[in-house]
Parts: sequence; C-alpha cells; structure tokens
Amino acid sequence: MTPRAQRWLQGTVLALVGAAAVVAAVAWFLHTHERVEEQEPEPASGEVLWNPLYALRQSLVADGQRAVSRQRLQPGMFAGAPGDTVLLDIDPARMRGDEVDALLDWVDRGGHLLVRTPPPGPGDGDEDDAAAASAVPPLLHRLGVEALAAPQCVHLQVEAGDPHVELCEGRRLRLGDVRPRLAWGDAEAGHAFVRIDHGRGTVDLLADFDFLQNPQLDEATHQALARQLLAPNYGRGTVHLVHATYLPSLWWRLARHGWPLWLPLALLLAGALWRRAQRFGPWLPSPAGARRSLREHVRASGALLHRLGQAPLLYEAVREAFLARLRRRDPATAALAGEARVQALAERMQLPHYLVRDALSRNGVQDRQTYRARVRTLIQLRNRL
Repeated sequence: MTPRAQRWLQGTVLALVGAAAVVAAVAWFLHTHERVEEQEPEPASGEVLWNPLYALRQSLVADGQRAVSRQRLQPGMFAGAPGDTVLLDIDPARMRGDEVDALLDWVDRGGHLLVRTPPPGPGDGDEDDAAAASAVPPLLHRLGVEALAAPQCVHLQVEAGDPHVELCEGRRLRLGDVRPRLAWGDAEAGHAFVRIDHGRGTVDLLADFDFLQNPQLDEATHQALARQLLAPNYGRGTVHLVHATYLPSLWWRLARHGWPLWLPLALLLAGALWRRAQRFGPWLPSPAGARRSLREHVRASGALLHRLGQAPLLYEAVREAFLARLRRRDPATAALAGEARVQALAERMQLPHYLVRDALSRNGVQDRQTYRARVRTLIQLRNRL
C-alpha cells in the first residue's frame, strides 16, 4: 500500500470514529434529557408600575363591579352617588379642608369610605399622648380618632388557611367617644381596623392598605379580607380607588434592570483603577538596572580620587585638556612660555593676569579652595577658546 493510500485510510478511520462518538453523545443526551415547557412571567410594565391598586381594580372589574382608579380625590366624581365606595390609599394629612367637608357630606348620605392612617415617621413609638393627639389629621379627628399609636401587628386566621399577621407597618387608632360597629385589635394599644357609622354611610379606618396592593393581592387571605372590607356597598355603585403615584427611582431601576450595562463598565473601571493605583511599596526590591553612562563613571572616578587626596592629579588632567585645546585653536599662543603666555591669554580672554597666572600654576593645588578656584578658571578658559 502506498503512503498516500495509508494516509487516506487513516483519515477515513478517524472520521468514522468521530462520527460514531457524535452519534453516541446525541443518543445519550436524548435518552437522559426530557423536553419540558416552562412559563416565565414577564416583568411588569405599564400602569402596574405606578398604580399599587391596579390588581384590585382589575379583580373588581372581572367580578362585575364598576371600578376606577385616580390619583386625586375629585369629590365631584361621586358627590351625587351615595351608593359608591371610595378607598383612599393616600396620606389623609395632605387633604384640604374643602375636600374633607365634601367627603364627609357624601358619607353622611350613604357612601362607604375607607381611609388609612398616616404613614409612620421616625420616633413614633416615643410620642406622648399630647403629641399623638396633635398628629391626628383633620379627617380622622372628625371621625372620632383621638390619637395615633405606634405600629403593631395583628393576627389573622382564615378558615383552611395558615395563621399569619397583618397591618404591621401602619399606625394604630385610638378612638374617643365613638363606638365602632366592628373593631380589630386592642383598644388599649390601638385598633388596627374599625368600622363606624357616619350618618347613613359607613367609614372603615385601617392602619394600612398594604395587603390590597399588587404583589400581596395574590394571596387568598388578602382577597377574602378585601371582599369583607368592600361589603357595605359592594355591587351598588362604583368603587373609586384613589392612590398615590408610585414610581421607582431611576437609580433603583438602573440597579435592578440595567446591570448588563453597568456591571461590565464597573469591572472595567475597577481594573483601570487597580492598574493605575499607587503602590505603597513592593514586596521585594526591584533589581538594579545596568548603568552604562560614561559620564557617571568619570564623575564617580573623579569623586573617588578627590576623596583620596589626588587633587593634583585631577588638576593636571584639567590643565592638560586646556593646553591641548589651546594648541589646536591658537598654536601661536601655545608656543609662548611663562609670562608671555599669561599676558597673551589674559588679553584674549579678557581676564585679570593674576587669575590666569594662578590657574596655570601647579603649586598649592592640595588646598581644596585653591584647587576648585583653579579648575573653575581652567574650564572657563577652555570654553572660551
């Protein structure tokens, strides 16, 4: 068999082995795995993001009850309909005096009003009786509320359901001379819910409406509680759901939904800062690099000779360098000797005769000051040539 035929046979065998491995892997995967369909809820969008009572309204409409949502009270929308129901999921302390009057007049003619207490603030548990009484909004005060107490949970048990607690975040109610038709909670610590008569209408005062909001309304217990609260005028008129607009902040939305963008950017920023951050010191000293500068070696050699008392040798090197340049640049002056050379150099360089004479003299260079002065003069003469 030729080498070419052997290579072709080996390639064919390898291809068949690879195909068999792929077929075996696919068969094993299909045998050990099963196709299952799952439903994933889509993220909330639209009105449900800013209307906390959206699920309640849709549930009422599905049950055949007329229901509308609004962000303002607008008493004119229900003033002529005493069979309607108004649920105020807003802070009653923000209501104007004319709105309170119109609302109570409507209840007196047969309307059903549901009101929550103001949201708790810092230090509510430390209030005295006078402060608690002064914190009562005008609407609640006219309905007989004497004071507001600190939040406290109340137990709730529904038939065939697990026991749990409700209204843990809302402030309790303390009534004055009003005798409620229904009450839930402790009269001494404050009621979490009371139902009172007002003229021909009904008023329900609750600590909070958190169990009626969109996420909590999925529980059967909350649905049953909502149905009982809306019972007085249920099916007779329209349910007006007045709520405060709730929009999550931009930062919260970016943190929750924008992480595919900001997480890689944050990692890139952290890497850039880490790379450029100043180190407080290496764990090991950096190896000394090779130094090949001739000037540094010459300077180091001169400093060593000067410390060892070899100033005359260094002076002689500078003097010879000057005389070598003088012979190249001005041979006539270099050929002179003694005082004639000094006179010619002083006139050409425009320096005093004694300074030039001292610079060319070898005597006394052992003294440090004399050495430095003569070397300085020689370098000046050399540079002027």
